[in-house]
Amino acid sequence: MISIVRDLAAEALFVSTLQPSERPTRQAVEQAVTAMILMHGSDGCAADVAAEFGDHPDIAVRRMNWVHSELTGVVTPRRAAALH
Repeated sequence: MISIVRDLAAEALFVSTLQPSERPTRQAVEQAVTAMILMHGSDGCAADVAAEFGDHPDIAVRRMNWVHSELTGVVTPRRAAALH
């Protein structure tokens, strides 16, 4: 279940307008993810990611790497976080 949430968050952040150069806060990342899911839905986010990988694979790979690094620590199971 957690991997599905992480995948959805990654797709949503990927299609957001946030840029690595902005060095967004955790709150900005969370707000962007929520806004994109509400705007596009899970299928829409996934479709936009797929289109970008088809059109611009070199740029999409770099962006997805940034997305995953931004989400590290943001999307974690609450129980695991509470244990540490």
